[in-house]
Amino acid sequence: MRLIVVGTGGMAKNHVEHFARIPGVEIVGAVDTDATRLTAFTDMFDIKKRFSSLDEALAWGEFDAATNVTPDRAHHPTTLPLLAAGKHVLCEKPLAENYDKALEMTEAAERAGVVNMVNLTYRNVAPLQRAREMVISGEIGTVKHVEASYLQSWLVSRAWGDWRSESKWLWRLSTGHGSNGVLGDIGIHILDFAAYGAATDIDHVFARLKTFNKAPDERIGEYTLDANDSFSMTVDFANGALGVVHASRWATGHLNELKLRIYGERGGLEISHSPAGSELRACLSDDTETATWKVIEVPPVPTNYQRFAEAVMAGSHQDPTFRHAANLQRVLDLAMVTEVERRELKV
Repeated sequence: MRLIVVGTGGMAKNHVEHFARIPGVEIVGAVDTDATRLTAFTDMFDIKKRFSSLDEALAWGEFDAATNVTPDRAHHPTTLPLLAAGKHVLCEKPLAENYDKALEMTEAAERAGVVNMVNLTYRNVAPLQRAREMVISGEIGTVKHVEASYLQSWLVSRAWGDWRSESKWLWRLSTGHGSNGVLGDIGIHILDFAAYGAATDIDHVFARLKTFNKAPDERIGEYTLDANDSFSMTVDFANGALGVVHASRWATGHLNELKLRIYGERGGLEISHSPAGSELRACLSDDTETATWKVIEVPPVPTNYQRFAEAVMAGSHQDPTFRHAANLQRVLDLAMVTEVERRELKV
């Protein structure tokens, strides 16, 4: 598989490092409108072909697939030409800024018949995959209640850098720079984490969003800091379960932590993931009488990068597809409407 990298910002480094380890994958080019960043990136990874525009790369055309690591707002205008050219695409999340654009991308990908995936990276968490298998097999019975959280603290600490002075963080706090806040940035991750783990779709949503004061006049340089910092929501799942989902960038003491609790009529599962590692715990069978939880050892699973490459080389399709990500985007869009209208909405 001959691959190009579209967008050479911070996340692109992760993509290249993963793809470079996969047998049969050759990274043949990179695209970025910032010449300085493009040169530094291609020199770092010894990528021979460099393009200042996507049009240049498409005119060259000697690649099979692209990994789209552009900012959120650029996903739509950069992915559509790739699909029109018949290229397979792995796109960073969220798929688009809103459901309408995400749906347009989805339908274009399906018409083109190409492999289309969205890099919902926490599908790489092995305990999540195992928990889903246990839910589907009926080990915990019918799911009744789900709790999910995604906690970060980069507005509190400088562990990942200083958001007050670094553009890579400031744009995430500004709707004018294409951010939908914590809801759009990591909300899509935790909604996918919850629905995938519980093996069901979200049916209704009711959300609250909050933007906290962070700077005088809520502005730093060219950035107006108006994107949401925290959200909480209740959801109904298609299987009848009730869910509570929340996320924040103000979670002091939690650098990057996801948790999911799935409670069924015959047992419960708890999945945790953080920089320290991942774990699956279960309370099953007779242990439900004593509320005894036991750790379940889980082997590693293929990453999204590996599954994308395998799909392209095999001519098959793999989840999470554009269609799945578009459906999640609809939930996110409706969550923002519920904040304004103060009412629950059906997905």
